[in-house]
Amino acid sequence: MKKEDIEDLRELIDFLKQQHVAEFDVDRGNLKLRLKFEQTQIVTVAPANPVAVPRPSTESATPSPTAEDGLHVVKSPIVGTFYGAPSPGASPFVSAGDHVEKGQVICVVEAMKLMNEIESDAAGEIVKCLVTNGQAIEFGQPLFTVRTK
Repeated sequence: MKKEDIEDLRELIDFLKQQHVAEFDVDRGNLKLRLKFEQTQIVTVAPANPVAVPRPSTESATPSPTAEDGLHVVKSPIVGTFYGAPSPGASPFVSAGDHVEKGQVICVVEAMKLMNEIESDAAGEIVKCLVTNGQAIEFGQPLFTVRTK
């Protein structure tokens, strides 16, 4: 491995630990990597309809929407499947017009059969949800716009 590859791997490991990811697999050509982390606080809800999690794209990421003055873009910290409600048929975590606090759960992203609660990283009013329920999402993909105070 090259020095920059090792540094990228260290950053990935740190990120996965911060996001409380339990397991992570990569299989690209001659690179096969499996990481398992001890978890202390993970919500494990079995989905009614399991969906395969796409692998991260090697192409450049889709540019995020241009934030207008006062709008903050909440982006996905992980790759997975977006769900706007805690279970099928339940009320969504948030809707346009709702006020959210920093740290409030606004959605879940299923990754490797684990439901990861995604929290708002800004307080304010939800302006728009930028993805649909059940949509496969990428790392860094915009999820919501929030009008901050």
